[in-house]
Amino acid sequence: MKANPGGQIDLREVVGRDKVIEQIWDTLEQQSIRINAERRIGKTTIIRKLCDEPRSGWVPISQDLEQYHTALEFAIAVFRQVDGFLSLRRRTARRTKELFTSLGGIEVKGVFKLPSFLNSNETPWKEILSNSILDLIGEKDKQNERPLFLWDEVPYMLESIKKNEGENVAMELLDTLRGLRQTHGRNGLRMVFTGSIGLHHVIKSLKRQNYANAPINDMLLIPVLPLDFKPAKELATKLIQGEGIQTSVLDEAATVVANVSDGFPFYIHHIIKAMKQSGWEGTPDNVEQIVLQQLKDANDPWELNHYRDRISVYYGEEFESAVLEILDEITVSSEALSINYLLTKLKNAGVLDNRDQLIELLKILEQDHYLTRNNLGHYYFQFPLLQRWWKLSRGL
Repeated sequence: MKANPGGQIDLREVVGRDKVIEQIWDTLEQQSIRINAERRIGKTTIIRKLCDEPRSGWVPISQDLEQYHTALEFAIAVFRQVDGFLSLRRRTARRTKELFTSLGGIEVKGVFKLPSFLNSNETPWKEILSNSILDLIGEKDKQNERPLFLWDEVPYMLESIKKNEGENVAMELLDTLRGLRQTHGRNGLRMVFTGSIGLHHVIKSLKRQNYANAPINDMLLIPVLPLDFKPAKELATKLIQGEGIQTSVLDEAATVVANVSDGFPFYIHHIIKAMKQSGWEGTPDNVEQIVLQQLKDANDPWELNHYRDRISVYYGEEFESAVLEILDEITVSSEALSINYLLTKLKNAGVLDNRDQLIELLKILEQDHYLTRNNLGHYYFQFPLLQRWWKLSRGL
């Protein structure tokens, strides 16, 4: 096995994800799900495993939605995927094509040409989306199969739609998808949402525009966590061996890699790749040295600056200083910090004096995987590696 940081992993080489994949399939028997996880933890790899190795009776359709910026683009993309799937089985997306024909679409030599829409605001994207899914459900019912949409980067697409077409369209899309799940769930329709931008941020911004619905409360939240120690060590061992790194202490070196990476496959791949390029022997001390070099590297090979850069986007200018103060205080502390302690520090710094606002910020920082709580409700960094980088990058 070769180190491949950031690249597409051979599905035969995926380590430590069997349990969560089984949990996802078991849950899909009853309901749709949304996957909650930090970036670079392997969400997309799990989606690929679900798509390429489905359980019997399921035929998944997988799409990366990052490239779509309007509701119409999304609806047409779903149609194209459905039509392509049905074409392989010598079937046709009848309802949707009838709709397109009524809007000016034509079929030439067996190839259907979509109508030219001049203004996406005037096109029935909801009907296109709904009819496409109904076409799929109708054909799969005949084959005793269940439709599963695996949609990556849903929050990113919704944010783009909100910016390009307004909050109302983003709200309508969320409500339309929920309506389809509610109406056709008994026919086996399921959806999986995932993405690197927190869906809670998108919905929170919509609620500020008087959006009162709960568009994802029918979807079970399933967290994807870093690898446990055993599979993380297994991955590190296979990569050290696969890269031919010289070592007389393979077990000890792999143990250190598993621990310092916090079980993130992305970081494990980076550590082994950097060690291979350095030509160093695989020892615990050299692993630690590699990690320190990578964390200090101004080129940010592990893309950790994302954790700092996204704060102004996620929390806005109003709370950016407060969030930075919270993370700075926690990163230099040797113990978890209480809400009262943090409130005192923020008041003294002149950045926040409202307890309820602090509690809300801490809640979102948990959802964004910066922080977690102990049994006393006190806060500390969820990932020691992130805390280590934060302390270095902030000069604390």
